[in-house]
Amino acid sequence: MLQYRQINEINFEALTNRTFHPSPGAWEDQVLYFLLLDRFSDGHEQGFLSNAGEIVHSGTTPVFAPSDAENAVQTASEAETWRVAGRRFAGGTLKGLQSKMGYLKRLGVTVVRISPVLKQAHAQETYTGDGIQNFLDVEPRFGTPEAFREVVETAHTYGLYVILDIILNHVGDVFVYQSGQPNYHQGDLPHPVMGYRDQHGNPSLPFKPVDLTKRPDAWPDGAVWPADFQEPSTFSQKGAIRASATASERIEGDVASLKNIHHGHGCGANYHPAPALKALCEVYKFWMAYADLDGYRIDPAYLLDPGAIRYFTGVLKEFAAGIGKENFYLISELTGERQQVCETLEQIGLDAASGIDNLPEKFASVVKGYRNPTDYFHLFRHSEAIGKGSHTWFRNRFVTGFDDSNSMGKDKTRFCADPDASPQLLAAVGLLATTLGIPCLYYGTEQGFDGQGDEHSVREALFGGDFGAFRSRQRHFFREDHPTFQAIARILALRKQHLALRRGRQYLRPISGDGIHFGLPTLPGDPLRSVVPWSRLFNRQEIVCAINSDPDSEQTAWVTIDHELHRPGTLLTCLYSTLPAQVQSTTRVEVRNGRAILLTVPPGGFVIYA
Repeated sequence: MLQYRQINEINFEALTNRTFHPSPGAWEDQVLYFLLLDRFSDGHEQGFLSNAGEIVHSGTTPVFAPSDAENAVQTASEAETWRVAGRRFAGGTLKGLQSKMGYLKRLGVTVVRISPVLKQAHAQETYTGDGIQNFLDVEPRFGTPEAFREVVETAHTYGLYVILDIILNHVGDVFVYQSGQPNYHQGDLPHPVMGYRDQHGNPSLPFKPVDLTKRPDAWPDGAVWPADFQEPSTFSQKGAIRASATASERIEGDVASLKNIHHGHGCGANYHPAPALKALCEVYKFWMAYADLDGYRIDPAYLLDPGAIRYFTGVLKEFAAGIGKENFYLISELTGERQQVCETLEQIGLDAASGIDNLPEKFASVVKGYRNPTDYFHLFRHSEAIGKGSHTWFRNRFVTGFDDSNSMGKDKTRFCADPDASPQLLAAVGLLATTLGIPCLYYGTEQGFDGQGDEHSVREALFGGDFGAFRSRQRHFFREDHPTFQAIARILALRKQHLALRRGRQYLRPISGDGIHFGLPTLPGDPLRSVVPWSRLFNRQEIVCAINSDPDSEQTAWVTIDHELHRPGTLLTCLYSTLPAQVQSTTRVEVRNGRAILLTVPPGGFVIYA
């Protein structure tokens, strides 16, 4: 067990005197899978396939059947119990995750992105992992540091990489203001603090470095650890961010009751890091080496000073290169338009961004026919305006996804929350997997989860427990025979097989109903009901993909393809379709708008031709 109370107790020389798992050569080849550790697996499931692919007969939680839906909400009292359970720790563990690496491998993902695992403020229900109280220990409800390291080792054994979500912006609710939790205020004077919380959550500890000879009860569940963070100057002490927050308020203010860390001051290369930022660098260097991690997803960059991120990424990248992880990946959420995000990435040293230009919303709306397809596809186009050449595409700079609880807007809703949209889920996955960017699946998507409401409602427990999906309890969802799981596995296998689907240039293609008049699919009213096709081109190979934004009827259209790569009369073959009978069928290249093929896409479906 780790028992570090100060950062200087870490022996980095001994920690790094070994060979580490190499970084991926190309992150655009990867498929991420984001899971909330508390909601993924508790290791007590029965009847799932082990990592080796064998049926596990031990365990106490049976597999979910359709008749189990709503079994937790039969009465108003039961429904309230289920909702309350969703706001608390549900019971997912590192050992549970370790036992599901085979499940993830067979799904076809290649990177496991895990929510924060570090020790949380005692007796608080921060199951998402963002209420850290000890940066050098693992939350006991999740397991031990050794169990965390074993998770990463097992992932590597199965050919999977691991990215850990980390927190730089704040600690947990580890101290109490004299006036409760005040709102943010400008000015140099901080809000007065009553004291650090003790192991019972009471502010009985002095707001200064802890003297364990006088207060031995402060370890391990009181104040904040390691001791390097206990100086009052660690914290901004400005109060909670308001709804109408300015940029400076978001950087300096508390996120609700989570206490903001002061990182330093200055701009760009002249940024002066505070001791707390230097300590955070050491902390995350430690976990990179201790657990042999492959990347970090940093809490949203819009909550952090650009100079602080630049300093942090520089230190972490240098350390990673020194232990042989030349392509250790750093990701964060950045808001704003594409050009602004790309410029920011260059300035602060991040490798990739998620959430760019409201990407998740645009993505889902294109699939459902409520936006022009160009709104999504133009996010990835090359542009001289931002200094990129004609063959440069943003294939490894943007993390794409949907159904992520951190980027669903005010009303949290999974894609399948709308029953009318559920048949289009595979079209969404197909668009995600075969367009530019690094795709990231959100846990439960492969089982068709349909949560909606607040942020808790879209964080259903895959292992069931008291807060299972589909308003159920005590039923798990590790069903590899589920049609959605199997279809996603086939799509991801094709992505892995064809380099063009991972690295190729990308073109939204013009369509025609009569084979004479062509144009890009465009929203004529509301909604668009059409074939939406795109091509991926790589080294004289073209693969044509298409979705149908009409969930009720098949749609047929002529689709323009590259006239230099295809001779009239040659055939393209269907590699995948949401209508299995269509697979291996062919379509003939004709001289229309240069070159074109006739595509029929099933209702709300997805096809791949090559």
